Amino acid sequence: MSKRSHRSVPAPGAGAGAQRPTVTVCRGCRCGTPKIPGLDHAAQLRDLRKALGGSATVRVTDCLDACERACVVVIQPSATGRRAGGRPVWLGLVNDRDATFDIAAWVASGGPGVTDPPGVLDLYAFSPSRRVRAELDE
Repeated sequence: MSKRSHRSVPAPGAGAGAQRPTVTVCRGCRCGTPKIPGLDHAAQLRDLRKALGGSATVRVTDCLDACERACVVVIQPSATGRRAGGRPVWLGLVNDRDATFDIAAWVASGGPGVTDPPGVLDLYAFSPSRRVRAELDE
């Protein structure tokens, strides 16, 4: 069994969090540091959590190795979204409040596989390398 297929089996008791989307916010390397001038990283995270309420799980992670696109946010679909074909959406250069609130509004309405993102988020979307995507699952 491959590592990836092994990890796709939910751990006991992990089902509740999978029922809603997960928003992963990078806070390593360049994301979350003063290297991005004019961005209040703590306020960005606070705004995201407040806007999402209980509609998504918000987690902070160390470096996602996409530093050239700092600040990086990854939206993983809910169980319903995955069944509908939704896949994780990687967004980079999320360095302003409007983008944060656009992300929150989309995720609160269902996120990947459930609802289409606002068109403006296409400007932030990117495809990371396979290695980087695999690290998010670890």
